[in-house]
Amino acid sequence: MRKPITTGAVVILLAVIASFAAEGAKMKITSSAFQEGGNIPSKFTCDGSDTSPPLQITGVPSEAKSLVLIVDDPDAPSGLFTHWLIWNIPPQTNSVAEGSAPKGVEGTNDFGKSGYRGPCPPPGTHRYSFKIFALDRDLELHSGAKRSQVDAAMKGHVIAQGELVGRYARRK
Repeated sequence: MRKPITTGAVVILLAVIASFAAEGAKMKITSSAFQEGGNIPSKFTCDGSDTSPPLQITGVPSEAKSLVLIVDDPDAPSGLFTHWLIWNIPPQTNSVAEGSAPKGVEGTNDFGKSGYRGPCPPPGTHRYSFKIFALDRDLELHSGAKRSQVDAAMKGHVIAQGELVGRYARRK
């Protein structure tokens, strides 16, 4: 009688561990332009040339079908503000050159445009999150979709993610 209970407990434990491993899968997104938690150079903001910084992506799971890149400001006065939104990026993508976008489909940022728009905060220092998500499928969204549509389409399909946070305060 003890053997079936023990076997069942082991099976459940292994399933729970596998579940946590999948949800906890970590990718890494870095930039040669700034360190985690560091200051974003003004070159990549509205005070400079407003070009996207170089990005490196590592740890993409082999089962990933596509990537999503989102850059946002959680400190914006109106709430979360999206600066860049791209999905259906090929999972083999391991870098994004300065001033360019990865291959994929671009959405509409909160400036009402597609493409990268850099930090341009009101007074005070804001955090900017560069997030990368690995998905188990492509997203069936048209170019120009908004952040809420991308978030909804990603739900239940994220198999790994990473985040790089930079800070910026405008010149006085």
